[in-house]
Amino acid sequence: MDGKKISIAIPASVVSDTPHLREKTSKIGLIGRAAAIFKVDEIVVYPDNPETNQRYEIDLITTLLAYMETPQYLRKRLFKLKPTLRYAGILPPLRTPHHPLNRKMKDLKIGEYREGVTLSSREDGTLIDIGVEKPALIQNRQLSKGKRTTVKITKINEQVQVDLASREEILHYWGYTITTETQPFVKMLKSRNFDLTIATSKYGTPFADAAEEISERWKSAQKILLAFGAPTQGLYEIVKHEGFNLDDVADFIINTIPTQGTETVRTEEALIASLAILNAHFRF
Repeated sequence: MDGKKISIAIPASVVSDTPHLREKTSKIGLIGRAAAIFKVDEIVVYPDNPETNQRYEIDLITTLLAYMETPQYLRKRLFKLKPTLRYAGILPPLRTPHHPLNRKMKDLKIGEYREGVTLSSREDGTLIDIGVEKPALIQNRQLSKGKRTTVKITKINEQVQVDLASREEILHYWGYTITTETQPFVKMLKSRNFDLTIATSKYGTPFADAAEEISERWKSAQKILLAFGAPTQGLYEIVKHEGFNLDDVADFIINTIPTQGTETVRTEEALIASLAILNAHFRF
């Protein structure tokens, strides 16, 4: 990876315009797929309506996004049956590098990275499920049961051996993480210290008119946030309710669909359009 960390911020009420859980699940599926396609590192879910308790919406969004991001072979170990996962079967597969289709030990490669879940400890180390016929062994490490971890394969014989690894050492895209924010948008921005914050709005500057100026900031930025509003209120309204002006808290406010043919653009649609345009321009 090039060292830049791309985060997107979506509001808890992103699912508020779809009444049925099946449609809510489908919408989150589109968001998760878009994040993976454009190699987003982090999805931040923030509360955007201080007058209501959005705990259900936040739990729904984060649970579904986490379920999508988890390799299929680990899902039964990491997720209990929950009402929010009732329609999880319609979520599209990510097909990212950390979701390998290989389920055979004989097809593993030395140096390959896998996601795993710790199963049990024994005298010589900890057994971990990495999605093949037999558990792998992390030697001389006693790890607690049920912990998801990233590993690197070091030896392949009757007992596959692995070492603990970090996402940072992996040179290709390894999925997104999910951050659940309890703070409203502006407080979240102030506490996170992003190098570059780009807000999206139909009232923003057309991207083509701001591209050159954004490019100058993009070159030196390491932590970049692309923020989105909700179906019923955009970022200008969300920030205004917090007592601030969006122009004062975001580095850029851009319109990535300046000639939209519909009265409104849904958040998941704006997400895909905006990431596509930025990706084409900056090649992240």
